[in-house]
Amino acid sequence: MTFQSRLFFGVLLLALLPLAQAEEPRQLTWANLVPASAVTENPFLELSRDQLTWISDVAAVRDRQARGDTTVTPAEIQTARNLSEKLEQAGVDVDGLLAQRAVIARRGQEVDQTLDGKLVRIPGYLLPLEFSGRKVSEFLLVPWVGACIHTPPPPPNQIVHVTPDQPVEMAGMFAPVWVTGTLETGAVKKTLSMIDGTADIDIGYTLRASAVTDYKQ
Repeated sequence: MTFQSRLFFGVLLLALLPLAQAEEPRQLTWANLVPASAVTENPFLELSRDQLTWISDVAAVRDRQARGDTTVTPAEIQTARNLSEKLEQAGVDVDGLLAQRAVIARRGQEVDQTLDGKLVRIPGYLLPLEFSGRKVSEFLLVPWVGACIHTPPPPPNQIVHVTPDQPVEMAGMFAPVWVTGTLETGAVKKTLSMIDGTADIDIGYTLRASAVTDYKQ
């Protein structure tokens, strides 16, 4: 082999070396985002989505009353009572569940610091924050369809704020995707626009996405 040939193959091997050593993303499930210290029995997980919405509505009215909010209407109070009765008839301990909210909420704030700066791949559903037409440049990744819109938002450690390297075309909120990129821990708050207004969402993770692809197992 001539010197020129050896030089050519040497340069080629050096060029391919970074590809061979490229880090493979760690595939995560949503359970992986919850640190071991935060794993606790969560009775809210036993409720249906309708029941979660009802108990959230009851809690909102009760919280406003506890703060002395004089804008709470008799109709809202009666609706909350009706929902409470419906939940109790279904065997749901409304008072007991609401008493546990603070503990469960604190657990939901905790993130797994060992994932900070890691290259990961995680599936989920896309909720657009910034978009033009069908091109989305910023979104929330959530574990189930309708989270934050049709049901109360998941805890912060079950929401990922994603900024893709390039805007991605959205197939729809009912189409799951795989998101690959570098995960970072840290509390973030984003405003999500909905048909009936806006909602401030607390988020536990952010991710700079190098790839957003259709979900395939």
